[in-house]
Amino acid sequence: MTRRIPAIEIAATGIHTRSFTGLYRTLRIAFAGALFVLFFGTAWLDWNGRQAVLWDVAKSKFHIFGATFWPQDFILLSALLIICAFGLFAITVYAGRVWCGYSCPQSIWTWLFMWCEKVTEGDRNQRIKLAAAPWSLNKLARRTLKHSLWLAIGVLTGLTFVGYFTPIRPLAHELLTLQLGGVALFWVLFFTAATYINAGWLREAVCLHMCPYARFQSVMFDKDTLAVAYDPRRGESRGPRRKGSDPRAQGLGDCIDCTLCVQVCPTGIDIRDGLQMACIGCAACIDACDKVMDKMGYPRGLIGYKSEHSLQGGTPHWLRPRLLGYAAALLLMIGALVAALQMRPMVSLDVIKDRGLFRENAQGQIENIYLLKIINKTAQPQRYHLRLLDAEGFELHGATEFSIPAGEMSEMPVSVALLAERPASSSQALAFEIRDSDQPAVRSVAHSRFVAPLNR
Repeated sequence: MTRRIPAIEIAATGIHTRSFTGLYRTLRIAFAGALFVLFFGTAWLDWNGRQAVLWDVAKSKFHIFGATFWPQDFILLSALLIICAFGLFAITVYAGRVWCGYSCPQSIWTWLFMWCEKVTEGDRNQRIKLAAAPWSLNKLARRTLKHSLWLAIGVLTGLTFVGYFTPIRPLAHELLTLQLGGVALFWVLFFTAATYINAGWLREAVCLHMCPYARFQSVMFDKDTLAVAYDPRRGESRGPRRKGSDPRAQGLGDCIDCTLCVQVCPTGIDIRDGLQMACIGCAACIDACDKVMDKMGYPRGLIGYKSEHSLQGGTPHWLRPRLLGYAAALLLMIGALVAALQMRPMVSLDVIKDRGLFRENAQGQIENIYLLKIINKTAQPQRYHLRLLDAEGFELHGATEFSIPAGEMSEMPVSVALLAERPASSSQALAFEIRDSDQPAVRSVAHSRFVAPLNR
């Protein structure tokens, strides 16, 4: 006869999850594997002689494969983050905390660290015994190996994360040769410690006490939201029984009170107590319960993805206003982002006027000095032509034909001279235009002022 594990015992021994198999575990491993490949692999990809994805903090630009984004384009990053937020809202309305259970880095790294525990310390019962046992060489060796694996994963995670902001190949070489120092070393150590502490020690505490998503998820739930839930109409009353016996004759439901759903839960909750903030929707309890139902010859689904309506015997409503509203807003924002990316100017021009108001050149003309900052946002070197727009009475001095390498910024000083002997005003508007020599449609215009004395 199995006993129910009280919460006080879990608190005393810590959460030691039991190993299990099942459909949702397979799906979670597939998602985690894809994200690991994406995270750890993308940093090492090259594109046209440079790192494919790199946020170059020193040069204030972000390379993502063939595209280069500058601070002027950060509004697009803001739009992308808003789209991700609405996507999270939409999926939460539909299927609860599936992000937490299948894709959240905290959950994925925690499952990886728990696997390291299983490899080094054994399955659940062995870990509980090891935790309660006095210190010995065996316990010390197992704990040392476990923490060594945790630290190795933490270092690899920290190195990779920082490698998206600093070229990863020289970063890795400097780390391996113990030559890494300064800011880069600080951030590698910081993210190593964050990974080691969050996934190794804090674990469910991050989900319970630090993650804001757990706090406001209930606001997005409605009676048709799918969430991991126990069906009390079918499961109660709980109790052990022999396989093949008629539970109804004993006044029992389908739940045999084996507590496996509690033993596999990474946050240590009992899903049979109802929907709880600590549930991350990982469906581990579904896999464990389905295995028990198979052994007992009962239909699966005692624990499953269910809505409040379905638990009450009703039919879920899939097309409901809130879900349709989120979906429409999401599609609209994605369309707007795609359009903005398509219309993004591939050349940028900024004009900075010299602090000096004006000067007189060798020809006796009033002259203003400007610094032009020109950014080539394309993946190829480009030639550009510079000119003044609608600038009758002014003359541009300096280079007007030049080339800029792919994804680079060039600073160029130029001067503008006043041809008239008397200015029409002490401050007049000027418009500078930069145009691609091969693609005239690619252009950018920047405005400034020309200052001159009225009395000469």
